[in-house]
Amino acid sequence: MASFYKYQTKNGVFWRFVIDNGKDPITGKRKQTSRQGFKTKREAQEMAYELEKEIKGKGSIFQGDNKSFYDFCNMWLDIYQNQRAVKPGTIRIRKNEINNWQHYFRHISIEDITLKMFQDAINDMKKRFSESTLEGIYITGKMIFEKAVELEIIKEDPTRYSYFPRYTKTVEEIENEEKLPNYMEKNELSNFLKTCKDHGLLHDYEIFLTLAYTGLRLGELCALKTTDVFEEEGTYFLKISKTLYNPKNIIKDYKLVTTKNKTSRRTIDIAPVVYDALQNVISYNEQLKEATGEDYHDEDFIFVNSNKYPGYPHYIKFVQHRMNRILRIANMNQHLSPHAFRHTHTSLLAEAGVELERIMKRLGHANDEITKRIYLHITKPVREKDAERFSQLMDQVINIET
Repeated sequence: MASFYKYQTKNGVFWRFVIDNGKDPITGKRKQTSRQGFKTKREAQEMAYELEKEIKGKGSIFQGDNKSFYDFCNMWLDIYQNQRAVKPGTIRIRKNEINNWQHYFRHISIEDITLKMFQDAINDMKKRFSESTLEGIYITGKMIFEKAVELEIIKEDPTRYSYFPRYTKTVEEIENEEKLPNYMEKNELSNFLKTCKDHGLLHDYEIFLTLAYTGLRLGELCALKTTDVFEEEGTYFLKISKTLYNPKNIIKDYKLVTTKNKTSRRTIDIAPVVYDALQNVISYNEQLKEATGEDYHDEDFIFVNSNKYPGYPHYIKFVQHRMNRILRIANMNQHLSPHAFRHTHTSLLAEAGVELERIMKRLGHANDEITKRIYLHITKPVREKDAERFSQLMDQVINIET
C-alpha cells in the first residue's frame, strides 16, 4: 500500500510516494519502491496505483495484513476526496457510513466479502437506522466495492446484485411526512422582529431581518462578506456563493466551502430595508476594526463576533442561541429553528403571488418537496377560486349548447 508525502525544494512543493511490497521471504526485510517529483498528490496517487498493479500483477495490490476491508476504505476515502473535491461535511458523513460497514468487515479481506455477507449486513443495519440513513450507508458501500473493481483489486463486485431493503411505513409516519414544517405566520414574524428591536442583543434584529427577507440558509448568512452586498442602478442585490462550515462550533475553527449545489449559487434582489440594515452592520464593523487593531480577524465578514474574537464570523449554534432567547421573551414556539425563516420566506412569497419556479430559484433549490408543500398549502385558496371560476365558465358553455 502506498504512502504519500509532500516535500519542499528550491523549485517548489512536490509529492512523493513509497509502496510497501511486504517482506522479502529470504532476508525478512521490508521491500519498498518509491517515486517522487509529482506536482500534485493526485498525480502521485495515479502513478502509485499503476505501479502497484504492475508490481503485484492483476490480483490484489495488498499483501498480508494490508488486505483488509479497513485498509481499502482508507484508500477509497482518500481517492474519493481528491477526485470529487467534496466538502468537509460530506467527508464526515462518508466516514460515519464507513464506520458502520467496519462493524461487519473491518478485519476481513476485501476479496473474501460475498454478496450474502454484504446483503446480510445491510439487512441487519435496517433494524437500527432510518431509511434515509441506511440509504446513505448502502450507497457508500456500493461505491467502495465499485472502486475496488475499477482498480482491479477484486475481480467481481459483490454488491452488484444486492438490493436495498425497503421500509414499510406506518400510517403515523405517512401522516408526519405530509405535515407542514414549522414556519411563522405574518403576525408571528412581526412579533418576533419587534421583540428583536426592543430586546435583542447586538445585531439580532439585522440577522433575523435578513433571514426573513431572503430565506438564506444559516450557513450562507454566516459566510456573507461586505462584497456580497451591492447596488446596481438603484436596485440592491445579495450574492450567495459560499457557506460557513463549523461543525464543532469553535469560533476560530471555521471553513468556507462552496454552496450546497450549483443551483445554490445565486444573486437575489433585496429590499432597501435589508440593504440599510446590512450597511449599518458593516459600518459598525469598521469602527470595531479601528478599536481592536491587529486583534481584528479582517476577512470582511458581515456578521461577526465583537468580544473576545473580533471579526470572526458567527457560527450556526450562536445564531440558534440568540433565536431561542428572542422566542422565550416573545412567548413564541420554542421549537422554531433559524431554518423556519426559510420556510416563512417561502410562505410569504407564495402569498404575495410569486410563482413556485421563481421561489425555488430565489431559495437556491433545484427541487424541494417541503417548499412545494408550503407553496401548495398557501396558494390553496387561490387555486380553489380558479377552479370555481373555471366551473362557472363551463356552466356558461353548457348553457349555450342547450
